Amino acid sequence: MHLYIVRHGETWANAEHRYLGSFDPELTALGRQQAQTLCEQLPASLDVLVVSPRLRAVQTASILNERLKLFPEIMDCFRERDVGVFEGLTQDDAKKRYPQLWSQNITRLWDAGPTGGESISDVVKRVQDGLAELKSKYPSKTVLLVAHGFVAKVARALAKGDFSDFYEWQLSNGNMLFLQSFKMPTQNLEALRRSLPIA
Repeated sequence: MHLYIVRHGETWANAEHRYLGSFDPELTALGRQQAQTLCEQLPASLDVLVVSPRLRAVQTASILNERLKLFPEIMDCFRERDVGVFEGLTQDDAKKRYPQLWSQNITRLWDAGPTGGESISDVVKRVQDGLAELKSKYPSKTVLLVAHGFVAKVARALAKGDFSDFYEWQLSNGNMLFLQSFKMPTQNLEALRRSLPIA
């Protein structure tokens, strides 16, 4: 399976640098323009369109699909990471409102997350399961996945079998990552966890 991952276009929450996971705003005018621009960069040979259920991803996929004409397959496992009580807050807001959580560097812990949210391991597990399902269903196809920044981070780290640059690497809004001949990692999640930098 060849895998292209698109991060949705900009939302107002992205523009204001707010935590954005389960929070579900629509695209801004710039976000729509980013998706239109991305249309021109898409490869001609895409076979499958997979989309996160979040509105910003659905809207981005809809713009891309004006040219692709594929049947979008919504998969919940590719939704963005839910950051619980941090949702909709800036980093400064989160630090002030939840100083105890903030002091733990809670968003960078493997097995813990902000209250009511997901840990990194929660997201890695569901994204890994989703990618395994896609690889099983479409082993020789080229798949376009329209999703989110954290999902792209996880998929890239799984493809490399290495989380060492997980916190530094970021896919910007309206940009695309290509994972050629995507393979699932041979290591188990515990081995991958050891490559994640200490928070």
